[in-house]
Amino acid sequence: MQKFLKLPFLAAFAAIILLLSAGCSDPSASSSNTSSVSADSSNAANSSSTTAENPSEPAEQVELLISAAASLTESLDELKGVYEAEHSQVKLTFNYAASGTLQQQIEQGAPVDLFLSAGTKQMNVLLDKGLINESLTTNLVTNNLVLIVPREDAVVIQRMDDLSKLGDIAMGTPESVPAGKYAQQALAYYQLWDTLQSHLVLTKDVKQVLSYVETGNVDAGFVYKTDAALSDKVKVALTAEPESHDPIEYPIGVLKGSAHPDEAKAFYKFILSDQARQVFIKYGFTPME
Repeated sequence: MQKFLKLPFLAAFAAIILLLSAGCSDPSASSSNTSSVSADSSNAANSSSTTAENPSEPAEQVELLISAAASLTESLDELKGVYEAEHSQVKLTFNYAASGTLQQQIEQGAPVDLFLSAGTKQMNVLLDKGLINESLTTNLVTNNLVLIVPREDAVVIQRMDDLSKLGDIAMGTPESVPAGKYAQQALAYYQLWDTLQSHLVLTKDVKQVLSYVETGNVDAGFVYKTDAALSDKVKVALTAEPESHDPIEYPIGVLKGSAHPDEAKAFYKFILSDQARQVFIKYGFTPME
């Protein structure tokens, strides 16, 4: 009798043992999971560290804003391509306009890094106001003032006095356009400024003068030699004598308030390099010695 009673008891005891075993976690699985989490965390930390310390990571691109005289457009556009190809981390953005307009923008707080003027007057004003780094400014190139007429025009202009034969004559506004100021000085030198007042059409910059002559909206216009060379629709009628106006010099300067002084200084040095000089010569400018 006792033998038969033991069998149910042993069966029940075995069932309890199995249930207890099923309810327990597998130690090896737990250990494996813990190791996996630890490894993942370690890999993530290492990855983060590598990203932060990897010197091969590309540097953030810097944008330089350069205010430049309109007559420098073509030469600087070519130099932009050259410089950006060699300095992928730098983007050059040019703001072309009359030098006087650019001067006023800088005075009003425009975030400019470098300034290239078509006249020393505008640069000197900014130097006097402490806005230009004195150690990073110099005269870059020179130019000539010429009178242009439409290429097919039959009127012969041999000297300044012949301007009285013409109708409208375009020139930059003397107060803001250096080329216009040089033209005013030349006309005054030849005692024609007062005589020709009713014939003068004032423009925002030399590019507009060139356009007016090309389209026949005026009979003639005062521009730089470099502007005349860019068009096959005009011809140079005469060149103003150097003594008739102030020297036409183009200074360059780095702004004291530049957000990127190191990059601005590097581009300043590039503009003064022989490589850049050759481009300016190509477009008709004469580099300063």
